[in-house]
Amino acid sequence: MTSARRTRSSAELIAAEEPVLAHNYHPLPVVVARAEGAWVEDVEGRTYLDMLAGYSALNFGHRHPALIEAAHRQLDRLTLTSRAFHNDRLAEFAERLAALTGLDMVLPMNTGAEAVESGIKVARKWAYDVKGVPADRATVVVAADNFHGRTTTIVSFSTDETARAGFGPFTPGFRVVPYNDLAALEEAVDETTAAVLIEPIQGEAGVVIPDDGYLAGVRELTRRAGCLFVADEIQSGLGRTGRTLAVEHESVVPDVVLLGKALGGGIVPVSAVAARREVLQVLHPGEHGSTFGGNPLAAAVGTAVVELLETGEFQRRAAELGVVLREGLEALVGKGVTGFRSRGLWAGVDVDPALGTGREVSERLMREGILVKDTHGSTVRLAPPLTVTADELREALRTLEKVLSRQV
Repeated sequence: MTSARRTRSSAELIAAEEPVLAHNYHPLPVVVARAEGAWVEDVEGRTYLDMLAGYSALNFGHRHPALIEAAHRQLDRLTLTSRAFHNDRLAEFAERLAALTGLDMVLPMNTGAEAVESGIKVARKWAYDVKGVPADRATVVVAADNFHGRTTTIVSFSTDETARAGFGPFTPGFRVVPYNDLAALEEAVDETTAAVLIEPIQGEAGVVIPDDGYLAGVRELTRRAGCLFVADEIQSGLGRTGRTLAVEHESVVPDVVLLGKALGGGIVPVSAVAARREVLQVLHPGEHGSTFGGNPLAAAVGTAVVELLETGEFQRRAAELGVVLREGLEALVGKGVTGFRSRGLWAGVDVDPALGTGREVSERLMREGILVKDTHGSTVRLAPPLTVTADELREALRTLEKVLSRQV
């Protein structure tokens, strides 16, 4: 009989990763072992309020009961068939997700980057088959400071040199224009343009929110130019901003919506391309696929996620608690916070560089039981689960104030 394995400490586990894990991330030095709702616990039993929610992958919190139940139910029946066969969960998932987004058809995939890659492929195919762009001439217009993933094609149109350096040669066919600049966008669009691909709110850039009218302007410009409007809602969608989709703040319906992260309920990777029928019908069998895309377990969990959103409860919570978040941050401007941008339960907070980098502020908050994550410079991102309470939000903001005033 083998003896029970000794539980290793946080420091030991972090040290154990060093020789065997590639350095593709720089995580905070916390080792999470358990979680429930908006709270996580490390291997030593210390608890932390999760104010990041897996970059929106955990919009419904850790281990939401309805999502865990849906996963358990499906695990007892069927997990994977591949798309070589039909499964009994996929039709309902596609029907309900299409209805939720106000679009016609769905292409299920797994990760957010896969959804973006699929959206690009579909847009190019549409440009050749429907718009009549000459073969291999299609272009896609994107915004500077974007973040759509890290595959070789996606980093080809990134303006972040950390993501690009050392990974060329890059995929051609992209034009980069400044974000929130309709004039520059109009100048870049021509008869070869298959699509304009943008984030309604730029997450990795620091929760950058465009001017009112920008998204509506993109919609009108693409309609006039006869190209597609592809909205990457992988971080901004599914309740995060107080609406099902962030584009709804301007009553805009894109031709294509890219979804991921929260669509898997924090349980399995689930992503999707939702689009008008005319767009997704350009795909024919064998032209695109994914072994795990639309698998029964993913479809069951995804359907449960859509069911939670169909009630509107989480969108309302994000809108109402977003007021608490915004008012709390307003009170910190001039007290270590130089500015912030927020919509719903999502904020990019600019900290006075004299008080430290975003990384240093995140580490100080971690030591006080609050988990956030930095982005560029002295900016930290706040994106708590939509299940967070007003009291928990206020406690996180009080802790931020203490950290910035060096009271802790």
